[in-house]
Parts: sequence; structure tokens; C-alpha cells
Amino acid sequence: MHITLITPAPSGSRAGNRATADRWASLLENTGHRVRVVTEYDGAPCDLFIALHAWRSHDAIQAFRKCWPETPLILVLTGTDIYRHQQEYPLPTRASMAAADVLIGLHALVSEDIPEEFAGKLLTLYQSANEIPPATNKAAATETFDVCVIGHLREEKDSLRAAMAARLLPDESRVRILNAGKPHNAEWQALAEQEVAANPRFKWLGELDKPSTQELMAQCQLMVMSSVMEGGANAVSEACCAGLPIIASNIPGNRGLLGNDYQGYYPARDHVALAKLLQKSESDPEFLKCLTEQVNELAPLFTPENEQRSLERALEMALQRRSNLKG
Repeated sequence: MHITLITPAPSGSRAGNRATADRWASLLENTGHRVRVVTEYDGAPCDLFIALHAWRSHDAIQAFRKCWPETPLILVLTGTDIYRHQQEYPLPTRASMAAADVLIGLHALVSEDIPEEFAGKLLTLYQSANEIPPATNKAAATETFDVCVIGHLREEKDSLRAAMAARLLPDESRVRILNAGKPHNAEWQALAEQEVAANPRFKWLGELDKPSTQELMAQCQLMVMSSVMEGGANAVSEACCAGLPIIASNIPGNRGLLGNDYQGYYPARDHVALAKLLQKSESDPEFLKCLTEQVNELAPLFTPENEQRSLERALEMALQRRSNLKG
């Protein structure tokens, strides 16, 4: 099929939406489809349309539906769609959901937070991670216990929560927070710079490319996923595939990937609770081993083969639903 895939993130961006779009284009092309990735919809015909982001892609979705009412449309729900824009911009966000033949959720609990009327066209897809070397715990023989935080510095990620928690650790702690991410705006730039100046346990690495991010994960003994809203972070998939244990905020987007039984949760925005888990991870080898075993068990969910099968299933569902509507 000729597939058009629209994402708000431009070519070259390291935003999660762009990474997803480029990876899916590659996976779909592997199975014989032709994929055009765009950031603006120009009205061109295609056999199937995939939109990332219900609210940001609303105008494109409506234009496409008006031009090509019989062509299948798949909508990928992001974390901000589910946990913010449904409330802030309910009409355009839900209009996009209504226009889609298939909704893709990137974690297993999305159905709990979208209107019940759309649950029947929801498919869960786990984002895959590229093959990367297992975490090697290089820091084990050094003076530091390295903890990475990966993702753009912004409110949704609660990006400096691990740094705040590290300030509460006892003097003898070896924990060092290594934060890799581009600031969302000047305010976050200033906050990161202030944290660097005030917190000797915090190192801000700025935005890293993919190989450097993988190298960082291989260096560290732990990752913190501190988001207050997530649609299903690819960094979680990557950590699981690298055997890197995770401490995560207890939100649906993390539970929907790691499971309700995962042992490494703390209440979102609670740096006191996070500090206790950081200290436990550093001082209790059995706890760290338990988390490592849990992420290793989850790793098979996040293979490219599994993601490709889910994409193909989404295409089949969209074609079938559109065919049924025509009939």
C-alpha cells in the first residue's frame, strides 16, 4: 500500500513522535509498503493514512477525512492526547478519535483513560528497541552509582525529580544522576543550569544522539523514568532490552509497560519516596537484582518483530473496518 504518515515533529528531530514515525516507516517498508512521512498534509491521495497525535494532527485528520472519506485512517494516541488534551481540548481531540478507524495505544492501560465508545477500535502496540548491548554496570568498580534520566526536559517528564531526590541522599551515597535531554524552552534551560551549579550529584549531558544514549544506558546501573504523564515511553522499552533496571513514577503510562507487579514504582512528583528507592537500589543488591530480572522478563514485548506484527494487525483492522462501513 501507499501509506502517508503524519507527525508534528520535523525531520531530524529527536522527539519521540519523530523516532516512532521513522521507525514505523522502516518496519512498514520492510513488508513491502511505501511510506511517505510528512509534517503537513497536502491533500495527496494514499491507500492508508496514519496520524501521530490526536490534537496536533486534528486539522490534517479532518482535511484527509474530507478529501478521502473512504480511505482507512489510523490514529496513534500520545500521552498528552490521553492525559491532557482530552481535558484541555476535548472537541478536536475526540473528533480525531472519532474519525479514525483504528486507535493505537502505546501501553496496555490506555483503554482505561479514553471514552468507552472508542475502546472497540483500540489496539495496543509496544514500541520496540533497537538491539543494544546489555547494561554492563561499568560504574560498579568506580566511585559512582550512575543513574540515567533520558528524555527532553519538560513539565510532562518531571525531568529534574531524580536530581531533587539525589540531594536528599546521605553523604556516603555514590549516586550520580546523568540527565540526557534537550530543554523544552529557556525556563528549562535555566533550571538545568541552576541544578548543575547547586547539585554535585547532578550532571546534565544535553541532547544525545542514539549511539551516545545507548552508551549512556550501558554505563549506568539504573534508570529513572519520572514522567507525570506518558503515552508509553520508548526509553522504557530500550532499558528493558538492555537489562537496565528502572525506577518509575506510578502512572498509567509506566504501569502499562512494566505491569502492576513491578517493584520499582514511586508516587509521581514525590522526590522523598524516590530518594528512598535510589538509596535502596544502591545499597540492596537483591532489590536491584529483582528489578533487573523483571525488566529482562519484559524485554520480549519490545522486539521489532512484535512491533511489526502489531502494525500489520492495525492495518488489517483499519481496512476491515472501512470495508464494513462501505458495506
